[in-house]
Amino acid sequence: MNAGDVVPARLGVVSRGRAAAAPAALAVTLGVAAASWVVAVRQMSGMDMGVATQLGSFGFFVALWALMMAAMMLPGAIPAVLRRAHASRQVRAVPLFVGSYLAVWTLVGLAVFALYRPHGTVAAGVVAIAAGGYELTPLKQRCRQRCRESVGSGLEFGLYCVGSSVGLMLILVGLSVMSVAWMAIIAVLVVAQKLLPHQAALDVPLALAIIGLGVLIIVAPSTIPGLMPAM
Repeated sequence: MNAGDVVPARLGVVSRGRAAAAPAALAVTLGVAAASWVVAVRQMSGMDMGVATQLGSFGFFVALWALMMAAMMLPGAIPAVLRRAHASRQVRAVPLFVGSYLAVWTLVGLAVFALYRPHGTVAAGVVAIAAGGYELTPLKQRCRQRCRESVGSGLEFGLYCVGSSVGLMLILVGLSVMSVAWMAIIAVLVVAQKLLPHQAALDVPLALAIIGLGVLIIVAPSTIPGLMPAM
């Protein structure tokens, strides 16, 4: 092979490496998310007590929270994971990116464990109203935009995505942190906001609906299934 053939050959190797890394990264990410859903749902079984839900021991909750975040957040992170795999041309760069991303969400779980207490429906309603209001703030929109762009590391990506999704996660914590139904609803909203562009025609009604949900929880909590433990 002469010198003129070296560069095209290397470019071919790089191109094949990138082409192989993306499907592998996609399969691994979706596989981890699916497995996390299965395990998290099993572990949460029987723990949903609405606003009176207990978190369990520190170790149990942190491990379960990490599984919940993997289940809920990884599908929406797929574009960023694919960009990381494409840029690095190696699948082994993906676990570090995903691990540091989930580590940020695990730190959020530590804060939840430290601050959470079983509470009443008024507190749950106030949390939902605050979450809906946050959806309309410039900070939310800025973090959402950055969460959709190329970032330097899983840590940076995680910080922006926490800023984007923290309001939605507050709804889960406020209404029932161990509710599979609310977990699924919030996961759909998180993924939609990560993958769909910002559109006021969609985002404003969602924020107002969340605020309306908070008001309904305060004035008529019995209309929200599962909000209060069965007597």
